Amino acid sequence: MPITAVIFDLDGTITRPFLDFDAIRADMGLTSDSGPILEAMNRMSRSERQQAEQVLARHEAIAVQQSQLNDGAAEIIDRLRRQGIKIGILTRNLRHNAQAVATMHNLTFDAVVDRDDGPVKPDGFGVRRLCEYFGCDPSDTIVVGDFLYDLQSAKAANSTAILLKNHKNAEDFLKYADFSIASLDEILEIIDNINAERTTI
Repeated sequence: MPITAVIFDLDGTITRPFLDFDAIRADMGLTSDSGPILEAMNRMSRSERQQAEQVLARHEAIAVQQSQLNDGAAEIIDRLRRQGIKIGILTRNLRHNAQAVATMHNLTFDAVVDRDDGPVKPDGFGVRRLCEYFGCDPSDTIVVGDFLYDLQSAKAANSTAILLKNHKNAEDFLKYADFSIASLDEILEIIDNINAERTTI
């Protein structure tokens, strides 16, 4: 089957990287080596978590207000939609923030899976959930992101993983990606090549 859906990460992929995770950790009273924020919050007491959630909500709200699209983001979404390809967002953020970004920048997402829906990236849950929503198989789906967890979630669900190399640490994640791109418009050629290979098998 051809590629029928593309699932994007939000911060750093659709939008330019904004969230300063070290600053968020500091505001929560976490050390810089305390690991991923959501997982660190799961280890907190109830009162600590409530305070941490307020900190995270504040940082995420500012990120939405000051969000800027990555080069080519609006164009690639429009071109994929015109080809009949579904657009999903898989984020460790919240759905209403993803929808706010879409509204602010006049984007259309067909579905969003956020951190409240189930196990977060790097788990493959979100990719599978979006594929269920779209009625497609994960093997006919591409996942695009700028971070390790995006790629790992794709591989966990048996989807194609594309790394957007737009930051200095991207080279560290190359071995987890099926493809790497420097700009979002390269997705179209990858889809064409995958579809061409599948029609000749």
